[in-house]
Amino acid sequence: MNQPITTKPLPSMGALPTMHDLPSDDPLEPGLPDEFHGLQPQLLAETLSLTTYSASETFCAFDLNLYYDPNNTGWYKRPDWFLVVGVPRLYQGKTTRSSYVTWDEKVNPVIVIEFLSPGTESEDLGPFANKPLPPAQPGKPPSKFTVYEQILNIPNYLVFNEADQQLRYFRLVNGRYAEQALSLENPCIYIPELSLGLGLWNGTFRGIPQAWLRWCDADGNWLLTEAETERQAKEQAEQKMIQEQQIRARLEAYLRSQGIDPDNLPG
Repeated sequence: MNQPITTKPLPSMGALPTMHDLPSDDPLEPGLPDEFHGLQPQLLAETLSLTTYSASETFCAFDLNLYYDPNNTGWYKRPDWFLVVGVPRLYQGKTTRSSYVTWDEKVNPVIVIEFLSPGTESEDLGPFANKPLPPAQPGKPPSKFTVYEQILNIPNYLVFNEADQQLRYFRLVNGRYAEQALSLENPCIYIPELSLGLGLWNGTFRGIPQAWLRWCDADGNWLLTEAETERQAKEQAEQKMIQEQQIRARLEAYLRSQGIDPDNLPG
């Protein structure tokens, strides 16, 4: 028979950290995983719809090792989300990837997105951080910001802070990232390489209502997930059926007002 679980009140210890953000036991842990880091990439992938590339010519991934230096093959970064266009969806058209090796694939990502957390700010924002990292020492790997900007020359780099819903967009200009001004009321960017926009959508995804990064068209219309498309088609079909029933009911009422039985019309 299971014994009842009893608890004792904790002794007073002042302010305690919130239960969803307890520190790691690894002092070198740069950031802590959270639910948002798993859900947001799903919405990005599900709403991505390119007109210039087919699904078989695009590869997107999250939390996947991105190897960038053929002279230091053990060095990698692990973007929260990135997209490559003009490559096979499967590696060499055969298998799924367990990593992305840039000198093997010969194509660098067109966009990288990082989800900011206090422990990764300096790594993600480089010289734009409140406390920038010192220059990398010889023989040591450079920061994410440096890799994306100076080694891989990724044209579009975004950093999103879920806590304050701040989106920052860096565009590669003459080999350096220049931060682009965004509207505070409606932060949305247009990515010419993709002919797509990306902005903050306030809605419910996987049962969670909040601000999410989501793809949109050039006019700012949000692109739908497959489930949303199916639901929309079902709602439209139901609405059409209701309209047809209403039209039929009005017609039958009119016929009866004229002394005609709509159930016994001549063939």
